[in-house]
Amino acid sequence: MTGGNPSSLTDQQVVLATGGYDHTIRFWQAHSGTCHRTVQHADSQVNALQISPDKQIIAAAGHQHIRMYDVASAVSNPVINYEGVSKNVTAVGFHEEGKWMFTGGEDCSARIWDLRSRNLQCQRIFQVNAPVNCVIIHPNQGELIVGDQSGSIHFWDLRTDHNEQLVPEADASIQSVSIDPEGSYLASVNNKGNCYVWTLSSSSASSCTQARPKSKVEAHKQYALKCKFSPDSTLLATTSADQTARIWKTADFSLMTELKCATQRWVWDCAFSGDSAYIFTASSDGAARLWSVEGGEVKREYAGHQKAIVALTFCDGL
Repeated sequence: MTGGNPSSLTDQQVVLATGGYDHTIRFWQAHSGTCHRTVQHADSQVNALQISPDKQIIAAAGHQHIRMYDVASAVSNPVINYEGVSKNVTAVGFHEEGKWMFTGGEDCSARIWDLRSRNLQCQRIFQVNAPVNCVIIHPNQGELIVGDQSGSIHFWDLRTDHNEQLVPEADASIQSVSIDPEGSYLASVNNKGNCYVWTLSSSSASSCTQARPKSKVEAHKQYALKCKFSPDSTLLATTSADQTARIWKTADFSLMTELKCATQRWVWDCAFSGDSAYIFTASSDGAARLWSVEGGEVKREYAGHQKAIVALTFCDGL
């Protein structure tokens, strides 16, 4: 690492994992770029990855199944292998206390799964009219935001089962949604390269969080794939088929940095470091990269996958 290792990347609590089309999940030493464990993810690409809040488990979403692996174990077999889902599972995440998990998929649903037993039990299903590309949990832990291929963003209030929806742009598939950690902003990106941002206001006892349009950014000229707010809420990253990731300032949604290198292809996923100073990206060229957010330089490359990396998850001690 130029100028020394960022302290946030050398801590023992750091977990960096990638997955994609070569049917493997790789665990990396974030500070050195060394792959220290490879897990076979048989019969399917990895569509999405997420580390549990206690950093004990990593959940992998694939074609017609959800698998969960021990993070610290050398055992490569999943501790949970659930195969009762039709089509691709495209999104996965956890409640902050780890009591339940949520997924989204091409079966036009978002689901909540009870994690208190070792068998994955589907507790609730939220059905929509188009395949689901993305699902996130609101920082209030009481709502899921679901983006689908028809262009709708759904707010599902888990307390009341009430739901509302936004359609930022007709006939433009919602590829990714993100809420900043303070719960102030919602962002989405679509398959036309556009990024929409809303200001959020707290939900009342009877209604979902309210979203007021704040900004539209023509983030990329091609398909956008992912958007992600930084932990300090000051930055928004977008990634695209145009072979770049871009960092935007949330103060005015102006472009701060473009992350680009000669060998990078489609950029599918990204994750900020806990101090918001660095960002990891996953690309179709089979490499993940660590970048300086401010300078835009590649600090580390994580090479070893044989095909496209489309999923990345990172958790550090911060």
